[in-house]
Amino acid sequence: MIFIKSLVIGNLIANVPIIQGGMGVGVSRSNLAGSVAKAGGIGIISGAQIGYDEPDFETNNLNANLRSLRKHISKAKEISDGGIIGVNLMVAMNNYEEYVKECVNSNVDLIISGAGIPSKLPSFTKGSDVKIAPIVSSSKACNLILKMWDKKENTTADLIVVEGPKAGGHLGFSKNDLEDIKSIDYDKEFVEILEIAKNYGDKYNKHIPVVAAGGISTAEDVAKYINIGADGVQVGTRFVTTYECDAHENYKNAYINSTFDDIKIVQSPVGLPGRAIHNKFIDDISTNRPTITKCYNCISKCNPKDTPYCISKALINAVSGDVENGLLFCGADAYKADKLSSVDDVISELTSLL
Repeated sequence: MIFIKSLVIGNLIANVPIIQGGMGVGVSRSNLAGSVAKAGGIGIISGAQIGYDEPDFETNNLNANLRSLRKHISKAKEISDGGIIGVNLMVAMNNYEEYVKECVNSNVDLIISGAGIPSKLPSFTKGSDVKIAPIVSSSKACNLILKMWDKKENTTADLIVVEGPKAGGHLGFSKNDLEDIKSIDYDKEFVEILEIAKNYGDKYNKHIPVVAAGGISTAEDVAKYINIGADGVQVGTRFVTTYECDAHENYKNAYINSTFDDIKIVQSPVGLPGRAIHNKFIDDISTNRPTITKCYNCISKCNPKDTPYCISKALINAVSGDVENGLLFCGADAYKADKLSSVDDVISELTSLL
């Protein structure tokens, strides 16, 4: 029998050292997150516009999203059969505090936060048992966040997610860096972050687990990072093409039908570059600025008057199945998907060398 080292985050113990990455809008909700947690990993719900299919989403956006978040956390916990459920929240989203507090009130196990510096996350979760984890892409960013939390909140992270340049969604790198990925020494940054985590862990008399993320798509990738000191890995793209993924079948098939040359770097209204599958939508926004008829007030930095496109509308179209008129965020290895699989099969394959 193969012995797989558990991923331990304080009193949380995942028998499989895999965190399923949070993917919005609606790609990772209760079914995917609950299924991954039931299989022994950590399931993550994306809080980004999670209530897109609620009847009052267009007229009462915040309430619809908070209600849906509460509903999907509860449902994921039910599916997970006692497994670990977390939520991914972008710092760049409006009403960030309200979303964090809804997660706390819903007894989520973990909040992972990126797309900005989660400076106030510890104060919003203070007094609860919710574990907190920043997403960082460099040792500089990691040190900045942990120094800030230490000085202002007298606390530190429970987990650190180190997201590399091959990840999907919003990325903590410049567009130029992403177009020349070899210029980024992710492994060097990762090892430096391990040392930073150890230093702050020693100060607070705890072990701060560090997980590798971004382009983790094979058993070899998983084994590599476990062997250099990672406590686990975060995987997003591989879970999109599972039966349990919450996205429309057309979305999953877009991954399966994509090629290496289809994976492009795009600019997001969030202010960060992202990686997506080439389609009609990407062609359209490269030549014309789409007319924005409705603002969902989802991102603090977004101004409907000058934003290149409405990211909420683009992501909702995609997850609902309109893949030609939507934004299909993906990791660099999305083109490698060639079939639908079960969550259990993906986890078994990824851990086969441990």
